[in-house]
Amino acid sequence: MTGAWSASVLTLFPEMFPGPLGVSLAGRALEAGLWRLEAVDIRGFARDKHRSVDDTPAGGGPGMVMRADVVAAAVDAVHPQGDPRPLIYLSPRGRPLTQARVRELAAGPGVALLCGRFEGLDQRVIEARQMEEISLGDFVLSGGEPAALALLDAVIRLLPGVMGKEASGEDESFESGLLEYPHYTRPQSFEDREIPPVLTSGDHAKVKAWRRERAEETTRQRRPDLWEKFLKGRT
Repeated sequence: MTGAWSASVLTLFPEMFPGPLGVSLAGRALEAGLWRLEAVDIRGFARDKHRSVDDTPAGGGPGMVMRADVVAAAVDAVHPQGDPRPLIYLSPRGRPLTQARVRELAAGPGVALLCGRFEGLDQRVIEARQMEEISLGDFVLSGGEPAALALLDAVIRLLPGVMGKEASGEDESFESGLLEYPHYTRPQSFEDREIPPVLTSGDHAKVKAWRRERAEETTRQRRPDLWEKFLKGRT
């Protein structure tokens, strides 16, 4: 694909898009043509009069499973062979989404996202279409749509021209392997709590050092897994 960064979302609820992506930074960028979005209804590829997209799980068990044939037809219509965009299935079984993967997606031509529902998706179509499975975290949503919105929001803000000040993302959480330092603004005093004096000292070197120390302290206390990874990266 050529031109603006392009997102295709396969979903049973296309009316959920653009949703929050239609406002603020993402919405303005969408209106400006910095990225494109198409939401495709999977149910439109069903083969029976009832527009069925799911069936009972093989081997028994609760719930329903999205059919491989219906999903494959939808995928092939939106993401044909040769499409350079990664095909991602939002799934709690997937690899956790990281800021590094977000940056990779932002640097590419776009993405095709499949939003699961019910108990999940027939494994055969996942394998046959070589889907990348991504998870937002160790919890379960009612469907992949909220995860797709979150992934797209994270990526879109990194596209060229979207953020008003490109450097504003450099010190954010995860960009350096650390959580972000705390922020302060006016008023100087709030309920007997003062802005740390170093931040109003005018000494940029001391401010930078203070922010680094706070970022390291916050990461060490709140995310020991990230802190351990950060330390290994320094050796």
